[in-house]
Amino acid sequence: MLLLFIGDVVGRPGREIIQQALPGLRAERKIDLVVCNAENAAAGSGYTPKIHASLMKAGVDAITLGDHVYRRREVLPLLESADNVVRPSNLPAEATGRRWAVVTTKSGDRAFIACALGQLFMRPIDSPFRALDAALAEAPSDVKVRFVDFHAEATSEMQSMGRYLDGRVSAVLGTHTHVATADECVLPGGTAFQCDVGMTGPHDSILGRRVDRVLAATLTGMPHPFDVAEGDPRLNGALVDIDPETGLARSIERVSVNEVEAKRLSQL
Repeated sequence: MLLLFIGDVVGRPGREIIQQALPGLRAERKIDLVVCNAENAAAGSGYTPKIHASLMKAGVDAITLGDHVYRRREVLPLLESADNVVRPSNLPAEATGRRWAVVTTKSGDRAFIACALGQLFMRPIDSPFRALDAALAEAPSDVKVRFVDFHAEATSEMQSMGRYLDGRVSAVLGTHTHVATADECVLPGGTAFQCDVGMTGPHDSILGRRVDRVLAATLTGMPHPFDVAEGDPRLNGALVDIDPETGLARSIERVSVNEVEAKRLSQL
C-alpha cells in the first residue's frame, strides 16, 4: 500500500495546489491512501465543512488536525459527523471529534488514522504517548496499517514518539513546524518516520505568512496581522510504502511538488 501524507495545508495557496496536483499525483504514483493535515487550511488557521468537501473532491481520504482544531465554530458539526476526520487524541475526553478513525481504500485495504499534540513548547495537554497507547488499544486487531500524525514542536519529542511506537504502527510523521526535515527513515522495528513533512502552501513566506508582516511584528514588538502569503506554493509531504499484511513500512520518501510540477500533473 502506498500512503501519501500531506503536511500542514496553509490557506488558499495550499488548498489550490492540492486541487491542481493531487489527482495527477495519485494516478502517476498509484497512491492508495491520502491523509492530510488541514488544521491551517482556512485562511491559515482552522478547518471548515466547505474546505473539507473541496479536499475530498481533490482526492484526500482522511484529515488530521492539530492545535487549531476548534479555531472555527462551523467545524464542530463536521467533527461530530465525519468518519474520516480525527482531532488530537490527547485532548480531553469531552472534546468534540473522533480520537481515531479507520478508512478503507478503493482496493479494500483498511487503515487506522490517529494524531496527537506534543507537550514541549506547546500549551499544557495530556501525554501524547499515553493517549496514543489508548487509541491503539482500541484499534481493530485486523487493521494492520496504522498511521500517526504527531503535531509537535520539538524534534526530540518527535524522535521519542517515533522510537516509542516503532514496530507498533506503520508510520509516525510529524507536522506543526511547517519546515520539512531531512531525517526520513524506516526505524529498526519497521515504522516509517520523519520529524516534520513540511508545509503545503506558500513558501515565499515565513511559515506561510507574509514576510513583511512577520518582520514588522518581530522588529517592532507591535501586533501585526499575519496574513497568509501567496508566492511559491508547494505541496510537501511523505510517501510511505507499507506491507498491508504486516503493517510495517518498506520505504519512505519525501515529496515536494512546486507550481511547475503541479501544472504538469494537472495535465495527466
